[in-house]
Amino acid sequence: MGADMSGRGVIRRAVAGQRRDVAVGSLLGAAHQTGEALVPVLIGLIVDRAVVRPDGGALALWLVVLAVVYAMLSYGFRFGARAGERAAEQAAHQLRLDVVRRVLAPHGGAEAGRPPGALVNVATEDARRVGALNMALTLGIAAVVGVIAGAVLLLRASVPLGLLVLIGAPVLMALGHYLARPLEHRSEAEQERAAHASGVAADLVAGVRVLKGLRAESAAVARYRSTSQASREANVRAARAAALQTGLMLTLTGAFIALVALVGGRLVLSGSIGLGALVSAVGLALFLPGPIAVLAWVGAELAKARASAARIADVLAAPGETTGGTTEPVAPSEGELRLHGVGHAGLHGIDLTVRSGEHLGIVVTDTAHAATLLHCLARRCDPDRGRVELDGTPVTELAPAALRSALLVAEHDAQLFDGTLLDNVTAAAPAGADPQPAMDAAAVDEVAATLPGGTSGRIGERGSSLSGGQRQRVALARALAADRPVLVVHDPTTAVDAATEARIATGIRRARTGRTTVLVTSSPALLAATDRVVLIDGGTITAEAPHEDLVRDHPVYRTAVLT
Repeated sequence: MGADMSGRGVIRRAVAGQRRDVAVGSLLGAAHQTGEALVPVLIGLIVDRAVVRPDGGALALWLVVLAVVYAMLSYGFRFGARAGERAAEQAAHQLRLDVVRRVLAPHGGAEAGRPPGALVNVATEDARRVGALNMALTLGIAAVVGVIAGAVLLLRASVPLGLLVLIGAPVLMALGHYLARPLEHRSEAEQERAAHASGVAADLVAGVRVLKGLRAESAAVARYRSTSQASREANVRAARAAALQTGLMLTLTGAFIALVALVGGRLVLSGSIGLGALVSAVGLALFLPGPIAVLAWVGAELAKARASAARIADVLAAPGETTGGTTEPVAPSEGELRLHGVGHAGLHGIDLTVRSGEHLGIVVTDTAHAATLLHCLARRCDPDRGRVELDGTPVTELAPAALRSALLVAEHDAQLFDGTLLDNVTAAAPAGADPQPAMDAAAVDEVAATLPGGTSGRIGERGSSLSGGQRQRVALARALAADRPVLVVHDPTTAVDAATEARIATGIRRARTGRTTVLVTSSPALLAATDRVVLIDGGTITAEAPHEDLVRDHPVYRTAVLT
């Protein structure tokens, strides 16, 4: 987005990025409007030169000229509208990419305080509204040309009529801009309510199984009904504002056209203009409400675009969860991970070295402390005290994207995506890499056997067609297939049966040979396959030894992993 993250900056970017199509569309639209304005003038000429004084040859000639003008204005509108629509869609597409890119940015933070449904609304409806401003500008510029062309042609027919239009049209435009201000506020409120309703709906759909299990369907329906009603009321208020603005503009426009007709009629009666000029003046008077109404519509679209642009700008300008970091990690990474005196949210003075290629287990007796440790390793937060290093470089100095290319933290609640099983496994895999070793290690072959189409079978949104254990295995295979130098996995087998868990423990060890692997878990099967285990109790490291030794000698550890 550059330096300007305001709503105006979003609008400027959307328009500037499509200036060529806007310019082409405006030019062709101007040709269309000019042709529309010429039609009543040509009809007036035909009346004067071929009807008042009958002349078949002149009539045929002027009819041919009229046909050419009609062809010009028809093709002008067709191709001009196409260019404007292309500019609108391209701008909306780019804004959607900007929002999604910001949401997926390694430094995070865009989703803070915003439910998924609200972000979807920003990336779709708000982006569409801002993109549509390009079409509005295309038609608006053409409408201005139409008003000017109409005024000039009226000046040629009658100076008083032309001056009346030249003075009245800007006044109408100013009134339209003023009347659009309430609509902007209503539109912003409408979008906020709609986004909230989308967020609530997404949350309810995601948790529908839990709600059914709790028999809380009625409470969920009541919650969504209340939210949806608030959204509907905001939408109605916005529609009322738009209707009031449009109605007032049409009333003012009608009064203006009536005034033009009145003045023109008096000029005819006084003999200042002839019959053909009268026909032209009436035709132009009937033509002018079209471009003037377009200008009023452009004002309304601009009001909506401003409100939506402000919401997009809020997402794009959201502060990241972490800041700083521009250094690239050592290549190739040795995979040595060190924690020096790390203290944060319950952790106290954690000193730990994970050697290159080591297979380490970590048992944390407090789940909150485990989450804190994972967040520090993934750099979703920076510790209050101490530092985390990768190959001797503090992770705070590494660029977030570069850090994630060397260190992957696969959390327990990792989500799957709608698509095939194979697509999910290879989502983060290096190009051309063979995913089969990762799928074998995670026992995904058993999952594939249950799907129509095997690895090409679709697993549904968030893996809805799979059981909890199957989802865990696919998520683990995805983490293994990513083949990062350092892999941290949190409780990957809590929903897997004992026999499969033992197979997975051996598979992880085999698949990660020579790669640094940290298993944050209390699974005896996984811990038994590690080189050593570290016990974190009360926020500090209290023991460190092979799994068998800790089971035999340490009561707290034994309780944590065997009960």
